[in-house]
Amino acid sequence: MTVIILVLIVVGFLGIVGAVFANKVTKPRQIPYEETYRIEVENGRMDPEWFEKIEKEEVWIDSPYGYKLHGLLIPNDNSERAVIICHGITYSLFGSIKYAKIFHKLGFNIIVYDHRNHGKSGGTNTTLGYYEKHDLAAVKNWVLDRLGKKTRIGLHGESMGAAIAIQYLSLDDEIDFCVADCGFSDLEELLSIRLREDFHLPRVPFIWLARLFARIMTGADLKEVSPIRSVRETSIPIMFAHGGEDHYVPTFMSEKMYSERQSNKHLLIVPDAGHAMALVSDPAKYEKEIEWFLRSNDLL
Repeated sequence: MTVIILVLIVVGFLGIVGAVFANKVTKPRQIPYEETYRIEVENGRMDPEWFEKIEKEEVWIDSPYGYKLHGLLIPNDNSERAVIICHGITYSLFGSIKYAKIFHKLGFNIIVYDHRNHGKSGGTNTTLGYYEKHDLAAVKNWVLDRLGKKTRIGLHGESMGAAIAIQYLSLDDEIDFCVADCGFSDLEELLSIRLREDFHLPRVPFIWLARLFARIMTGADLKEVSPIRSVRETSIPIMFAHGGEDHYVPTFMSEKMYSERQSNKHLLIVPDAGHAMALVSDPAKYEKEIEWFLRSNDLL
């Protein structure tokens, strides 16, 4: 009887830990929409004067999952080029505005939007690309309907947004380019690192339990969230950017994805920059590298 009780206690403990970790992944704490604006401005990452004076339009796009995706269209006069910018986890489209300014200067129409379960968009959970890549497809189709079927479209993503953008490349070979800033290469590898460093827990069995409970909670198989697979499957030009001191999504993850490509690739590592800080740490270098990447692929 004692052995049975001990087994039940252990099983119960493992189940609770797995459920808690899965909940942290699929229902991350959200920073309120207006608060993300304030954070970006106060930390000097967003130019409020530029943002206020540019032409922009609030838009709502139908997700294939039945909710609305909230976004902003920032047009660029008579341009047939557009970039869709994807923000990071817990945040909103305001995290994308610092990148929008660069692309707008280079002549692109811009679409920034809130991912499911973020900002003003609908959705009740986060799957780091499993469902979000299909939302991105809806955004891309909306851009073509709005700006014209001849519009050349590229992607930029930061952190989770980079992972979403890369995964989308497996669905669509008509994207012109992708800039992936501090994206993870494989979700289970990243979660294993976070389990070890944040909770001092081993990969096995907790990663299995997290996957099981995430599947129960959302229907998503987190094992399928692996941007590096998409890197291997696509020939679309990809620029990887990463901070050299990123310890949240380790720098080696971009380096690993870069090494998977034989061509149509570029890598920017910004020394001393932390997570999602490559642009902020060296804005002139970042902008110069993006322009070089686009010109070298005949995209400007």
